[in-house]
Amino acid sequence: MYVFTHCYIYFYYLNQISISIMRYFIRLAYNGSNYHGWQRQPNDSSVQQCIEDALSTILRIKIEIVGAGRTDTGVNASTMYAHFDFDTIDNAKKEKLIVGLNSILGRNIAIYDIISVKDDAHARFDAKWRTYHYYTHISKSPFIYPLSWQAPKNLDYDAMNEAAKLLLKTDDFTSFAKLHTDAVTNICKVTKAEWVKRSDCDGYVFIITANRFLRNMVRAIVGTLVDVGRGKITISEFQKIIDLKNRCDAGVSMPGNALFLHDIVYPEDIFITPL
Repeated sequence: MYVFTHCYIYFYYLNQISISIMRYFIRLAYNGSNYHGWQRQPNDSSVQQCIEDALSTILRIKIEIVGAGRTDTGVNASTMYAHFDFDTIDNAKKEKLIVGLNSILGRNIAIYDIISVKDDAHARFDAKWRTYHYYTHISKSPFIYPLSWQAPKNLDYDAMNEAAKLLLKTDDFTSFAKLHTDAVTNICKVTKAEWVKRSDCDGYVFIITANRFLRNMVRAIVGTLVDVGRGKITISEFQKIIDLKNRCDAGVSMPGNALFLHDIVYPEDIFITPL
């Protein structure tokens, strides 16, 4: 009877704890220059690992997070989301948690908000659209350079924009996908792809929005568009590269330091606390 009573009490409290567990989205940004990408690595520093370690330290329990995507080594994010599960966090605790995380994480990772979401909300699978920016500049600058690529002066951005329009007419991006990955499909829906003049310097930013991205996809697209801008390939040859579905035919992958995950759009109904 004694054992039965204590087991009943144990499972009662275990059930109470499980009921109080909630899911949260973290909204953050990071400079990826010091990290080997988002995803946790066995022997290298990653953004995911740093945030998980900081959360676990503050909350005093092992915390695992799931990110909206897996940026490569050196790639940045001006907006990123990740989810984790924990007990109820009220506004006062949330503010303290944000302050604590920013203190531990240092200057290269910024935590902006912690948002209550539905229990089945998923930072990766619920994302409807993602937008990446690739920044370029022309005049040499020691201040702009680390987060931008210094482009040749004579790139034909009009031709590059004409070629970029072709990305909206395809759904198979095998030609721009990293080889030998675990991707189930190379099908993506691109809704925007254009070069826009920057207001802060004499360069351009390539803006691309899609429902999903393959590993290395944006950097490979930019590298191939730069070949168009240099006159190395024509717009019709760019189309042929898309049609061939062979990564070896596309251009080189551009440096990751100029690439930013810029925005992620989710369905509004997954949020308990509005964005």
